[in-house]
Parts: sequence; C-alpha cells; structure tokens
Amino acid sequence: MFTNNLISESSPYLLQHAHNPVNWHPWGEKALLKAKTEDKLLLVSIGYAACHWCHVMEHECFEDEAVAGFMNENFVAVKVDREERPDVDQVYMDAVQLLTGSGGWPLNVICLPDGRPVYGGTYFPKQRWLAMLEQVLDYVRKNPVEAEQQAKSLTDGIRGSEMIRENKETAEFTMDELALVFSNWKMGIDFINGGLQRAPKFPLPVGYEFLLQYHFLSGDADALLAVTTTLNKMAEGGIYDQLGGGFARYSTDALWKVPHFEKMLYDNAQLVSLYSKAFQATKNPYYRSVVYETLEFVKRELTSAEGAFYSSLDADSEGEEGLFYVWKYDELKRILKNDAGLIIDYYSLTKEGNWENGNNILYKPGSDKVMAEAFGLPEAELMIRIGEEKKILLNERSKRIRPALDDKILTSWNAMMLKGYVDAYRAFNDEGFLRSAVSNAEFILQNLKHEDYRLDRNFKNGRSSINGFLDDYAFTIDAFTSLYQATFNEKWLLEALQLTAYVLAHFYDESSGMFYYTSDLDPALVARKMEITDNVIPSANSAMAKNLFLLGRMFYNDDYLAKSQRMLNNVKQDAFRGGAYYANWDILIAWFASDPYDVVIAGEDCLSKRRVFDQHYLPNVFLCGGREEGKLPILKGRFTGGLTKIYVCRHKVCQMPVNEVAEAIKQIFT
Repeated sequence: MFTNNLISESSPYLLQHAHNPVNWHPWGEKALLKAKTEDKLLLVSIGYAACHWCHVMEHECFEDEAVAGFMNENFVAVKVDREERPDVDQVYMDAVQLLTGSGGWPLNVICLPDGRPVYGGTYFPKQRWLAMLEQVLDYVRKNPVEAEQQAKSLTDGIRGSEMIRENKETAEFTMDELALVFSNWKMGIDFINGGLQRAPKFPLPVGYEFLLQYHFLSGDADALLAVTTTLNKMAEGGIYDQLGGGFARYSTDALWKVPHFEKMLYDNAQLVSLYSKAFQATKNPYYRSVVYETLEFVKRELTSAEGAFYSSLDADSEGEEGLFYVWKYDELKRILKNDAGLIIDYYSLTKEGNWENGNNILYKPGSDKVMAEAFGLPEAELMIRIGEEKKILLNERSKRIRPALDDKILTSWNAMMLKGYVDAYRAFNDEGFLRSAVSNAEFILQNLKHEDYRLDRNFKNGRSSINGFLDDYAFTIDAFTSLYQATFNEKWLLEALQLTAYVLAHFYDESSGMFYYTSDLDPALVARKMEITDNVIPSANSAMAKNLFLLGRMFYNDDYLAKSQRMLNNVKQDAFRGGAYYANWDILIAWFASDPYDVVIAGEDCLSKRRVFDQHYLPNVFLCGGREEGKLPILKGRFTGGLTKIYVCRHKVCQMPVNEVAEAIKQIFT
C-alpha cells in the first residue's frame, strides 16, 4: 500500500487520498518550497469529502500507478480540502473561471513553482488528464516567456475580481429601491415549481429570507408566493430526505426531484432558519414538521458528543451515488407487504423505477391535502399511516452501508447551525433546541477561540490546524447576537463585540471600507481576496456589514453604523440587479430603507414576554432586555421596581412603555 504526505492530516478528504500512489502534499510553504527548489510545476487539486466527481477522478486517475508516476516525476502535487482552505479554493476557482468560463469540483490547476496559475479545469477522465498534463508541461518548457505572461495575466485577473472600490456617492436607501430589486429578481423566479427558472436548482436560502422580509415590509403577494412555492416544492421533492429529514445540496432537475445526494451542514443550517421564519410568518404546520425532521437528522447524524456539528455526508455509498436513499419497487413491497400500496403512490414509486437503474427516489407529487383527497382519507389519518410506514422504512434503511461522514468541525458552518437552532427555538419554543444552541456556542468558545479572540477554522481529534477566515468570524458574531436575543444573556453579545473588534484589526481594508477574506496574520497567497457576492452561503462581507449594523444599534456605536452603510453603498448598484446573489445585502438595504425597531423588555418577566414576541414574524424588530441593566446603553434607566416594561424604540426615541406584548405590537404596526 502506498502512503504519501497526507497521512498526518486531519481532513477526511485529504486522508481519502493518503494512500494514493500520487505523492500528494498538503497546501503550505513546504510544498511551494519543494516546487521552487526542484523547479517543477505545482499541480493543485481541490475538492471535498462529499464530492461525487472527486471520487470518480480519484479512482480513474489518482489511484492509477502509471498516471501517478507521470505526476510524481514532473510535478509537485498538492491536495486541498476546499472546506478547510476556502482561501486557496477562491484563488484557483477564479483562475479556472477566467480560463474556461465555468468552474466546479474537482478543481485542478497547473501553476508555476511560485503558485501563479497557468492552466486549469475541473473533472478530467484518465486519458484527457494525461494529455492535458503532457501538453501543459511541454508548453511551459518550450515557451517560458509566454507561460510567464499567462501566469501574470491570470494572476492580475484574480486580483481584480470581486475587489471593491469605494462608492463616493451619497448613501441613500429607499423602499422604492427594494421594489426595483424585486422587480429585476422576479423575472427569473419559477412560480410553478419554486426556485429560479433553471436546472440544476440550489436552495439559496438567504434569497428567500430576503423575499419573506420584503413581503413583510411591502405586502407584495408575489414575494410571499415565491417563498412558499419554493419551500413547499423543496420539501415535497427528492432533494428532501422524505424518511430521515434533511436536504441534499441541490437538485439536478427543475422539479427538485433528483438530488445530488450529498448532505451539507451549511444547507441544512440555513434551511432550518428559513423554514422556522416561514412558519412564524405563515403558521403553516408543514414547515414545523420539516424543521423538526431536519434537526432530528442533524442530531442523529451530524452532531458530536461535545455538541459540535460535523460537515457533511457523502453522496455515494458502496461506490454508487444515492444508493443509500433509493428503493426498488419490489423491495418496498416486500418490506411493507399489504401496506405498500399507499406509500408507493404517496412517494411516486414505479415498477420500472422513477430514476435510473430501476431505482426510485422518494418524492411527493403534491401537498398532503391534495393527496389525502385523492386517497379518500382524512388528512390526519393519512399522516398517521404514512408516519408509521416511514418509521419501518427508516429502520430498514439504517441497516444499509451508510454514506461516508466528513467529521471535521468547521467554525463558520457550526455557527450557521447554531443560529439555525436559535431560530428554531424562537419559532417553536422548544427548550431542547436552545440547549443544543448553547452547547455549540460553548464549544466554539472553549475549543475554537483564543484569548486574543482569534478563531481557528477547523477542529478534529482535539486539535486545530488552520487560522480562521472572515466567514468564521462573521457567522459566529451573527450566531452570538442571535443567541443573545433568544436568551438576553449579555455574555453572547459581549463575545460578539470582542470578535468584531478583532475582525476590524486584522481583516479591514481602510481604503475601500470592505473586509479581506484572509487575516493579515496569514501567509500571503498570489491574491488577497474579498468575498462579496452571496451564494449557497451568504458572503462574509455581507454578513459583517449586517453585524456592524446590529451591534452599532445595540451599543450606540455610530462608527459601526457608518462602516455598515459604507459597505452597502459600495455594492448598491450590483445589488439592484444581482437577485439572490446579493440577497444578504438586500436585507441590509431593507434595514436602512425602513428603519427597524429596537424593543427593550426590562424586568423579571422579560423571557416570557420575549416568547410572545416570537410568535410573530418580525424581521424589522431587534430584541434586547434582561432582569437588570447590564452594559447595554439602551437598557439604562428602563427598570421600574419589579414591573416588566416593554419599550418600542426607533431612531433612539422610545414610545411610552407598555406592560403587554399586544400593546407593543400595536405600537409597531401603527
């Protein structure tokens, strides 16, 4: 058996390649120095543990001794886990997109010994891979001047992409501009099947958070329809695990039917938040069941004994994509016997298979109400019968060989899941959700935060090896401020404040007002990037801009508010036409355009009254309170001898205090 330099790494993805005949190195100065010393091209191959095509390319190319021999002789080969090193992935993804117009994983880039890219692509089958390596090697050897120019041109392009220059125009944000955002976005929405009008379809949760908020502020019925259609269709589709809960990364088709089967922590974290808020807004019990089933999946399959969250489940098991989740028609009939007919129709199974190779993906052809009518059953009875059969099938499925678990712990993804638990707690008042949130928050403090408030990126087997990136801080700050609003424990807000001060000291670019993705303590890459656009995960800059807005209000810090406004102004024009890819920025536009309310709940019954507030969807209300003044300026002078008072404040001006939540709600809506 071969063993290479990845054997000492903690990343499950890197360890998957530790016994390849390719002499892989982890990313770092040692590999770069080796390339320079031996005057060899650097071959950077990037992927992640749950990536199906990464596995395919490994089997076809990197396990092949002849391919490995050619790679070892002519290149210094580096393997990168994109989830641990998103900074490296950003740089080389930009290079491949500049070269080819598209990107994806596996991501493979050939670089000069100093790390500047010359050529790259995504998945290559064996013969194409060898041919590409030979051609690039021959080109660089015979045309060193041209290769140098190619590297310079690509590096300049990488440095220029997603770098923001300051917008000197006056920063103004209005509801009319929000209407323009939705008008441009609306043209691409699929109002029949949900999501955008295309395939594949990704959930993009932050987009629907914005649309839900826009509906709340504007009353636009189409914005709400876009949200509810998407949430309903996703939960009915194959992208949602109908037996075990939780969502796959994306759907390969326009109907949410056929998923790319890997399950990522970050998707499920954000979707828990989204469905929880949609429940607050609509009171649809279906959304409650999706949240509970998804959190049961997270607890069962992605939670460590210490209260941390693992990263993902693979798409493959036994070398076949989706095998763990699909069913043969006869198999299901054998298991459920006479009761099989109901669930066969309910989940759209066919004898021939509704997918490939005779396999069936479980998905629902319509809502439970529609299906109950079709079956001639009361909806409640249908749900009971389906629930019983789901338990049988889930138990049977548990006997199969499971997809591989990526058990590394990433700070930013844990923070998103922490916030998901907080949002679920606030929507459903389930103390178990709050316990999970607090447990994870304590884990972050005890294992990922240093005394100077520096965060680590990763944690596995009791150790961390990578300095934190901007998203690690941005999402942790967001999670801690959310946890404060759910508990009124100032500890979490003060931790968020200290983390923000660290980010400003080590990530902030004074000239543009934006934040770099990497700390000034990190070794330099060929480009220091700024992450601006939102995607399946909101951008770190948009998250930081929202953090500065919220903390600026809570601590009366005008500098933070000015920084938030400056950042938003820099991306304003792009946000108007960027749709879902500027959705987190659009939420911030909404906050500036329609000034939120700061609601103070001061007194002994603060938490019980907070729970009443959380029965409502109030995206423009920030809660603070407690049983004593604490350190928040807004709480000063609010306590009146044992009575719990509620103050509804806006523009630092508060209305007369009231005793009951209903009275405060009336003040907000009049």
